[in-house]
Amino acid sequence: MTTATNEYPTKAYGTSAPDAPVGPMDITRRGLREDDVLIDITHCGICHSDLHTARNDWGRTTYPVVPGHEIVGTVAAIGENVTRHEVGDRVAIGCMVDSCMECRHCDQDLEQYCVNGMVGTYNGKDLRDGTPTFGGYSERIVCREEFVLKVPDAMPMAEAAPLLCAGITTYSPLRTWKVGPGSKVAVAGLGGLGHMGVKLAAAMGAEVTVLSRSESKREDAEKLGAHAFLNTSDKDAMKAKTSYFDMVLNTIPVRHDITPYLHLLKIDGVQVLVGVIDMLPEMHSGILLGRKVLTGSGIGGLAETQEMLDFCAEHNVLPEIEIIRMQEVNDAYARMEKSDVKYRFVIDMGSLKET
Repeated sequence: MTTATNEYPTKAYGTSAPDAPVGPMDITRRGLREDDVLIDITHCGICHSDLHTARNDWGRTTYPVVPGHEIVGTVAAIGENVTRHEVGDRVAIGCMVDSCMECRHCDQDLEQYCVNGMVGTYNGKDLRDGTPTFGGYSERIVCREEFVLKVPDAMPMAEAAPLLCAGITTYSPLRTWKVGPGSKVAVAGLGGLGHMGVKLAAAMGAEVTVLSRSESKREDAEKLGAHAFLNTSDKDAMKAKTSYFDMVLNTIPVRHDITPYLHLLKIDGVQVLVGVIDMLPEMHSGILLGRKVLTGSGIGGLAETQEMLDFCAEHNVLPEIEIIRMQEVNDAYARMEKSDVKYRFVIDMGSLKET
């Protein structure tokens, strides 16, 4: 058991400028408040958001920044009033570490949409003292107990990590729009998010089709559990699926034309954007007059994220991962930009001790 202290010097990897590589950095974690949990991190997944934030692609990074919001580990110490967790528990932290817990959205278990703003696991500000939040590319983290989740005993820790972002980002819209047996779901894009969307929708009982312009993705789509593959470059094949799907789960992470996917929807069908965070090309609003729904979805709330972890454990839905050392993170970023990963990098944080 780790003894509670006023603060915890911590080895981490981060960056101090958009054009600088991610490298060794010393940070300090706060001492335990009465409702805090100290976690020794065993693994941390790599998300495209990590890369965008490190490079300030969205124009809102505050440096220095330590990325990482797909965090798993074990409880090392707890504050005096903590009741949800015990030392030695297998636990996880996702994309947020706090919210007001009082607004109308938080009251509905939608902490990710907190009216007063949820606190990001990194590049955020602590609600109590205003200090910056640092993410999971580090040996330990301190977090308010409500935002610490349970990793099911049957779930491998390394595979659990990407579920905290890629998993919940795809699970939440599938649940929100009540996907289940009889649903026809198309997943646009087959990367880190898309491959989880395929696995989750299939486990929920839906008929799943992968949409991609790359014929090379057909074999992988089938291996991941998709029932069909639709090459979006094939105009005749696309036309044949007009008004066919209940949902298009759009995981494509770059600016693209979303109109072709709206044509695929039934009346009251929904296209949910979960991948792209950018300006989109103009579209003609007339297509929406066919009662097509275009929307977006963020992550999930705390209760839904725990539900997702339990669902994945029960149905053996796990991401396809490649485990790397912390020292390989910049190479991993370069490979991500080339889509050279199937389908999610996970850092073995034990390698941080080599720094």
